[in-house]
Amino acid sequence: MIVLKSSCALPIIRIIISYFNALRTGMCYDNNQSNFVPLLRAAGENILILYEHPFSPFAQKIKIALREKAIPFEAVTPPDLGSGNESKLIHSFGPRREVPTLVDDDGTCIFDSTIILEYLEDKYPAPSLLPANPADRAKARTIEDVCDTHFEAITWGLNEVRFFGRGKGGLNDKLYQQAVIQVGHFYAWLTAELGAKDWLVGDTFGRADLSAIPIVSAFIVHGIPPADESAVAKWMARARQRPSVAKTEEESLAVVPLLEALQDAVVDGVFKRHYRDHRLEWMVRSGGLQVLLDGLGEGNIRFTETEQFLP
Repeated sequence: MIVLKSSCALPIIRIIISYFNALRTGMCYDNNQSNFVPLLRAAGENILILYEHPFSPFAQKIKIALREKAIPFEAVTPPDLGSGNESKLIHSFGPRREVPTLVDDDGTCIFDSTIILEYLEDKYPAPSLLPANPADRAKARTIEDVCDTHFEAITWGLNEVRFFGRGKGGLNDKLYQQAVIQVGHFYAWLTAELGAKDWLVGDTFGRADLSAIPIVSAFIVHGIPPADESAVAKWMARARQRPSVAKTEEESLAVVPLLEALQDAVVDGVFKRHYRDHRLEWMVRSGGLQVLLDGLGEGNIRFTETEQFLP
């Protein structure tokens, strides 16, 4: 495992992210402006920009949707993401200062993955990723919400204890075992939702599937795959046959070594993790209250402050 020394972590993080972006999308990073210059946008092309982190399930579901709809876009990981001392670029994303954030070719800026998906469905209705039937549309949105809240929180907690070194004195092992139990509940729920169908809602791949796929992918990374030959495993195999899913998962897996390299930066507060909503709930109810207290004391966790909403 690569470990970054805290004294040089932030500059190296910037360099790694810049290099990764250059390889992936042909983006240029200006170290003086702390900003990215989208080459295609600079050339006058009409193209969406998705500011993201490739391992984020929220970003992944948007990229799958963009690729399913064949919408040209550039994916960019901003500099200083997660540092707690973000650049003006991240401040421009909205009061939560988070990714994913979508910038349309007319300058429209949208954050929150669900709102971005709704925007894409409204502006680019074909092919639709939602069923025609109102009840099925509601079902798809319900599955998305459950994945985004209760089960994304487990992936985030696993990142905390396995990538970022949270949980001292064996607490990390206890939290991991709690996550294993909870993931089993998720697979049982997903199995019931699938039934005998190929896809979660209706007869075609859609919004519910692309919301659940990144969650399962993250659980696999953390050593908790669905059982062989199970309905979930077969569903995941079908999904991976789709170019949109295969490409997005490939990008996600490519940055896992970078995440593993950030442990010292997290411990020393150079990289601050965002504790909010269901993530915070997961850590407390899974027995990790001490992780929260340690993080507050060490200054390596952060919340959404109301002052961020000031104009």
